[in-house]
Amino acid sequence: QVRLVESGGGSVQAGGSLRLSCEVSGYTDCVGWFRQAPGKEREGVATFNVATGSTFYTDSVKDRFSISQANAKKTVYLHMNSLKQEDTAMYYCAAKMSRGCYGFNPGAYTDWGQGTQVTVSS
Repeated sequence: QVRLVESGGGSVQAGGSLRLSCEVSGYTDCVGWFRQAPGKEREGVATFNVATGSTFYTDSVKDRFSISQANAKKTVYLHMNSLKQEDTAMYYCAAKMSRGCYGFNPGAYTDWGQGTQVTVSS
């Protein structure tokens, strides 16, 4: 079982930046960041392949967010720039064992963190 702990959320004005952290305990192939706004379904934001460093983004964040891993491979970051009000949501990181880390099916991820709130104001 993989344990994940998110941090780094907060309140920021539109156009600002935040960096979310996901501390990962245990081995996994893929780490994904998801978000869920009130009344909406959980959606995938970005994924990271631990072995290859490959990344995958949803279209709405491609030019604004980046996912990376610390050298010690214990923390996966989500760097969020040019934040918009529609980015407001609870952000979760999740882990799955898979040869490919593309795609955002939440059901494929077996371990989840508790979430960290991101609020973007105008």
